[in-house]
This record gives sequence, C-alpha cells and structure tokens, in this order.
Amino acid sequence: MAEMKDVTGFRYSSLPSSSSPPAARNLGGWKAIRYILGNESFEKLASMSLIINMTVYLQNKYHMGGASNVYVTNIWSGSSNATSLLGAFLADTYLGRFRTLLFGTIFSLLGMVAMTLTAAVPQLTPPKCEGESHCLQPEKWQLGFLFTSLGFLSIGAGGIRPCNIAFGADQFDTRTAKGRANLESFFNWWYFFFTIALLVALTGVIYIQTDVSWVIGLLIPTACLCLSLSIFLIGRHTYICKKPQGSIFADMLKVITAAYRKRQLNIVPGSQHSFYDPPMNDSDLHLKLSPTDGFKLLDKAAVITDPSELDAQGRPKNTWRLCSLHQVEQLKCLVAILPVWVSGIACFIPMDQQNAFGILQAIQMNKSLGSHLTIPPGWMGLTSMIALSMWVFIYEFIFIRLAKKLTGRDKRLTVAQKITIGIVLSILCMLVAAIVEKQRRDSALKHGSFASPITVGLLLPQFILSGLVEAFAAVSIMEFYTTQMPESMRTVAGAVFFLSLSIASYVGSLIINIIHHVTGKNGKSPWLGGHDLNKNRLDYYYYIIAGLGAVNFVYFSFFASRYAVELEKSSNCHSRKLHGDETGDEEKELELHGRLIVTAMEEKQSQKSN
Repeated sequence: MAEMKDVTGFRYSSLPSSSSPPAARNLGGWKAIRYILGNESFEKLASMSLIINMTVYLQNKYHMGGASNVYVTNIWSGSSNATSLLGAFLADTYLGRFRTLLFGTIFSLLGMVAMTLTAAVPQLTPPKCEGESHCLQPEKWQLGFLFTSLGFLSIGAGGIRPCNIAFGADQFDTRTAKGRANLESFFNWWYFFFTIALLVALTGVIYIQTDVSWVIGLLIPTACLCLSLSIFLIGRHTYICKKPQGSIFADMLKVITAAYRKRQLNIVPGSQHSFYDPPMNDSDLHLKLSPTDGFKLLDKAAVITDPSELDAQGRPKNTWRLCSLHQVEQLKCLVAILPVWVSGIACFIPMDQQNAFGILQAIQMNKSLGSHLTIPPGWMGLTSMIALSMWVFIYEFIFIRLAKKLTGRDKRLTVAQKITIGIVLSILCMLVAAIVEKQRRDSALKHGSFASPITVGLLLPQFILSGLVEAFAAVSIMEFYTTQMPESMRTVAGAVFFLSLSIASYVGSLIINIIHHVTGKNGKSPWLGGHDLNKNRLDYYYYIIAGLGAVNFVYFSFFASRYAVELEKSSNCHSRKLHGDETGDEEKELELHGRLIVTAMEEKQSQKSN
C-alpha cells in the first residue's frame, strides 16, 4: 500500500479513508492510540485547570467585578468556540488533523505560558486591593497582555477541539468488525482518561491555585501542556495522517453562491430542468442523499442553464456557479435544523450563568460546608457535573427499565420532550438563583460585610439545576444534530453545536453590556458592574434571563418543536435509510440511540474541556 511523505516528513495515506486497514502499513491502531491518549489526558488537565477557575482568577488578580468579569469570560468562551469552526475548515481543507492538532497545542502552550507570567510577574497585574472593595483597575497594557494570552488559548482550542477525537478515530479501520470494536474501546478509554483529568483539575489543581499559589497552580497546567506536546511528537511516526479531503463548509458556501447567482431562474413544477447529479464512487454510494422537495430556492444551484458550464469530462468548470444535487441536499439538511438551533442558543444562555455569576456568588459567601469542610469556589462546578451524571444513570438504568416494565416495551423520552424539560429547568434555575442572590445580598448588607455569612451550600440547588439543564437540553440538542445529519455531515453537527455555544456567549455578553449601560444612566448605580456584588442587583439580572427562557419556551413549544418532531419522523437527511439499509429492528434502533447519547455527552464534555 502506497505511503507518501510531504516536505515536512510526515506520513500521509495516499488513499482516502476507505483504504486498506492501517495494520497493513504498521501504522495506527493501539500503538498510535497510547500516544494520543497521553497527549489528550495532559492537555485536558491543563485546559480544565484554567477554564474552571478563570472567573476567580480575573477577580483576584485583575479585580474584575461581576459585569466585566463575565463579559471577558463569555467573549473568551465564545471566541474559543468560533475558532473551532476555522480549525475544522483548515484541517479538512489544507492542514490535516495532525498539523491542526500540533499547531493548536503550540498556541495553547504559548497562551498558558503567558497566563503563568501574569501570575508570576507583579507588574503584569494591578496592585493588591486595600480591603475588600478598594481595588485599582488594571492598566490598558496589562489588559492587552491578558487578552493576548486568552487569544492564544482560543486559537489553540480552535485547533484542538474539532480534531482531538477524530484524529484518534482515524487510527482504526472501521470497515472491519475489529476496527469498529477498537474504536468503541478508544471512546471508552478517552472518556475514562478525560474523567480522571477532570477530577484532578477540579480538586488538586484548583485547590493549589486558590489556597496555595496562583504561580504554582498555573505552572502545573503549563508543564502538563509541555508534556502533552512532547508525547504527541514522540508518537508522530506511528500515526495515520490522512490527507485533507476538502471541507463541506466550502461546499455549502458554493451552493449559496451558485443559488444567488441564479436567483432570477424560475423553477416551475413540471418544467424540464437539467440538474447536475454526477454518480458517486461505490465506496461512497451509501452516503448519497436523494433529492427532496423542500427549500426549492437552493435547487437553482444545481440547474445546468448552459451546456458550456460543463467541461469535456462532464464536470463543472466553475464550482461556484454549478453544484451537485448532493451538495444542495447537504445544505438543506443544515437549514432544516435551524429552528431548533435558534432555540438551543437561547437555552445555552441561562445554562452558562452558573459558570460565571454563580462562582462570583460563591466568592462572597461563607465557604464552609459543615464545621470541617471549606471548599474553593471553583469546586461548585462539580455539583453540576455530578447532577448530569446521576441523571444519565437514573435515565438509562431506572427510568427506561421501569417504563419497559409498565408498558411492555422500551420507551424513551423524545428529543423534543427532553429539550422542553431542559428549557423549563433553565427558567427554574434562574428563578432559584435570583431568590438565593437576594437572600445572600440582604444578609451581607445586614452584617456590613463583603462576604455573606450564609453558607455556600445554599447555591447547590441552582448548580444542580444547571447540570440538569445540560443533561436534558444541551446533550439532547447535540444528539438531535447528530441523528438528523447524514453520516457525511457528522463534523458539521459538531461545528453547528460549537457555533451555537459561541453565539450564546456573545449574546450573553451583549445582554450584560446593555443592562449595565441602561441601568447606570443618570448617575444611578448599575445592576451589574464593580468588584462587589453587594452593590449590584444580580437578582434582577437573573429574572431577566428567566424571562428570556420563558420566551424561548413559548417559541420552542409552538414553533421549533414541530420541526424537531417532523425531522425525527422523517428520513430526508438519513442516507442510510434512503438507500434501504434500515433493518427496522427495534433493538438495533435502541442500541443506536443509546450510543448516540454517549457520543453526544462526549462531544459536549470535549467542547467544555478546551
């Protein structure tokens, strides 16, 4: 089997992904996976150690109050998700997954080194506060250095996030039963090592950062990234590095451009139009999508208006003017999920509040749980993850079995039902958070103290509800994208999910900015802003977010849910159903459903960890 090297010396398969098994060339397989898992474990440990405690770091070292703190955190989170789209495009079109991961890790390391310098060099941060509320704000050049560090981290996340799991999957030949079994084992081991890294980050590293030293607490993840990069490079001679095959995002842009150029063309039902519909290779035939009747405007991109649009081999001379029906149908599949996608963005806004404002609340509360346990604010995020995990266990091992015992058949909640429950829980989460914040603020003002004497345990209900929102809504939305996209568009499903997270972060920042300026007019004290939450009205802000959740509930219940139900019943975007591969066996469908839930959870945890 042919193997090629480029000018950098890295190996690339000379055949597409359907080529011979990797073992034939002594590449890939578990020999490569051990390096990939080592790289992933230390990278996750490094990234999670910073992400989880970023809100605390910005307040302690840069004296950023509620509004500015959350604003910076949201912009950084949104940018990291947005750059993942660019990373996916570059990996698929130009660089390949190996190089994209390599460059992403290097940029992450540069960003982590810069963040460590902000903790180690006093001149890079403003002086310490005099008391709890008299704090100097950072200079512009200090903020510039901070934002540059976060920018490097966002670029690194954009390279790592869309490629980490996919590069591991490239090491197996999934055409064979052994390859598929090994791939499933890889996912299990990936999730296992991710969980270990997450627990270490949430306990040991965050404790060191909060209670020992920020310098040491940031040196540890920096060293982990160095080790991650070293392991990745040591294993470079064992990897299967597939050549870029082109990006489906470029194909979609071509369809939009071609349809716009032919916008004056009228496609009348029953008229004789010639469409460009070339045959596909036998190995890819099962991926082909059949023409559908919806969104006829996009069909114009595939209409051959003049024979001169084709060359002598029958291929388009200009792919930005003539596209295939298969490319058109791929874009239709994406357009069909947009109503649910919009609802997902609105759902992620309340879900993200606890990662920022919830931690700020914990900072200004009694951090004792009982008489012997004092917890860092960053540990509150454990509550959400535990709640998510417990619900998945209850759902899979209790709810489904009990439903089968009562009804005599396997019965699961539909995606629409789970998203609806998630939206309701998001509203309830904000209402509970508002009530708790008012109680916390009133208590702190009554005692004249910066931190309320109320125990941080009072925040547990809102963090639990936030975890349940993620379990019902976020995971279900990812599952919906995955199941409604054809096999050839699985990466698009992940990219669409990351894009919705990015937009939710940006919209959340915009809302904060608007509230800050509107409520601060005429010399009034704004609801959000400053170092001290006791001077803000965070509870009012929570009520506004709850109101947005109520609007989203109405929108989804009376509009978007119909699309979710119709798409679940339809097979328009399922190439395997269109080509007669569906067995109709209920047990296989349930097995597939269960695996998709696990995949959705892995994708969700992956995006959180970068």
